[in-house]
Amino acid sequence: MAPQSRLAAMPHALELLDVTVRRGSTHLVEEVSWRVPTGSHWTVLGPNGAGKSTVLKLAGGWWYPTTGTVDVLGQRLGRVELQRLRRLIGWVDPRQRLGDYPVEELVLSGVTGSNGLLPRWSPSAAELARLTELLALTGMAAKRDRKWSALSQGERARTLIARALIIEPELLLLDEPTTGLDLPGRETLLRVIDDLRALRPELTTVMVTHHVEEIAASTSDVLLMKDGRVLAAGPVETTLTGAHLSALYGLEVELQQVRGRWFALCI
Repeated sequence: MAPQSRLAAMPHALELLDVTVRRGSTHLVEEVSWRVPTGSHWTVLGPNGAGKSTVLKLAGGWWYPTTGTVDVLGQRLGRVELQRLRRLIGWVDPRQRLGDYPVEELVLSGVTGSNGLLPRWSPSAAELARLTELLALTGMAAKRDRKWSALSQGERARTLIARALIIEPELLLLDEPTTGLDLPGRETLLRVIDDLRALRPELTTVMVTHHVEEIAASTSDVLLMKDGRVLAAGPVETTLTGAHLSALYGLEVELQQVRGRWFALCI
């Protein structure tokens, strides 16, 4: 089935049902149920230790639930061949470190999942065309020959996004992609995410963050997590509220919206 037809026939890109993850006596997440409709654009928000990254690792097929079920792109973890599933998932983690290769090689090597180009492997014409499109989308076209060691933190993050997209995934997971960025770097990255969502609205995206101001304007839904449990989940307009944020952080929070973005102030 063609990707577009497959996506149209799949109502939910992600579905977690009564999921608990334990490591020894520690419960990382507990009784989490969460549905992500295909083509929706989520932000997972919460304080440190809330379980955000655990949920993302479940969504990426990197971790299994201790109890409960996880369905990713219509496939149940534990019943699907993970290497095949991961070919449909783009993963962005700014903590990832790549070899000191040029940007274009790092992006292209996302096709093979390698750190740099493999010997005797050559990209197809379609892959080279996609490389050009992605470098333009992420603002890295002028720096395609620059090596990893010469990139700023923001440029590395945008390179990782292009690398994740080179395989044309059906699901894109971003684990705190603005980590370590200054204000210009953060805003540039969020614009890239907005542009990507406008260009590929059928691509389901999930982004984890600690901070309200890092929620991109194109976000459709939010999942609020606290102490390993779901505090609230749903459309951003009705779920991202001052009352919910106050409960999330244990502070009196006032939520403001400016030009489609959200900002939280302690009262």
